[in-house]
Amino acid sequence: MLFYYAIAAALVIIDQWTKWLVVKYMEVGERISVLDPYLAILSHRNRGAAWGMLQGQMWLFYIVTVVVVAGILYYFHKHGKEGGAGFRVSLMMLLGGALGNFIDRLRMGEVVDFVDVLIPVINYDFPIFNVADAALTIGVILLIVHMFLEELREKRNKKES
Repeated sequence: MLFYYAIAAALVIIDQWTKWLVVKYMEVGERISVLDPYLAILSHRNRGAAWGMLQGQMWLFYIVTVVVVAGILYYFHKHGKEGGAGFRVSLMMLLGGALGNFIDRLRMGEVVDFVDVLIPVINYDFPIFNVADAALTIGVILLIVHMFLEELREKRNKKES
């Protein structure tokens, strides 16, 4: 189980380190092109949730994060062994992502975002995000895939019975 906690810890460390670099070496609003115009590092601050929703509602984010972290830890210890490695990894990605942004909110009252992506096929400027956001998104996708596969397994087992 310690291995899985190391995944969450590594995500928090990488998230906080990348945010520290952005805060230390860039001005808010400064943009560094990586793959122009599709990918850039853009120093941005967010006092809300995803896509800037619920701006300034820090008390809500504190409560929600504590509840989410408690839920993740509960499910990890209660169902982690039977859920398999994919389930455990997805929960630890969610934990790392939640803690990464929570640390920002506690320390600075806002979240540092910096990855700016333009999706050229539909000419869509994706909302600016960070490592914690990416971990949360990937964790949710892995969890959905796990649940879908588990459902298929259960249906297959019922047919064979």
